[in-house]
Amino acid sequence: MNKPSEPVSPGKINSIMEGTSIEGEIRSDSNIRIDGRVKGTVNAKGRVIVGQAGTIEGEVICQSSDIEGTVIGKINCQDLLSLKATAKIQGDINTKKLAIEPGAVFTGNCSMGGGVVKEMDPVRLRTEPGRSESSSPAQAGR
Repeated sequence: MNKPSEPVSPGKINSIMEGTSIEGEIRSDSNIRIDGRVKGTVNAKGRVIVGQAGTIEGEVICQSSDIEGTVIGKINCQDLLSLKATAKIQGDINTKKLAIEPGAVFTGNCSMGGGVVKEMDPVRLRTEPGRSESSSPAQAGR
């Protein structure tokens, strides 16, 4: 999986329409859009889209995701997780990149990057000798 991310089956989307309820595990080699209700695991090699009326109770495993509806459970996203203004997330998130619009509700823990956290450069953390920390407000962010 070290190759660059490519869209899986571009233009093809599996759909679970509003009014449809599924209990169990869903596996997809392409993209999937959920406007209904899923109770169980959603595992997609492409993008998972949860519409405003969509609800997932269970784990979501995907390449990327756009969420407008509700997810109650863990989200494991390999690339970009985008929470739209109407999104309601209750559970832990593990993703490489996260975008949250104002209005989205997220309750849980978030882990980003999946790799080793870079250490802070000690040179940038030091204050210059002979200079007071309060001498310039512009220096406070350094």
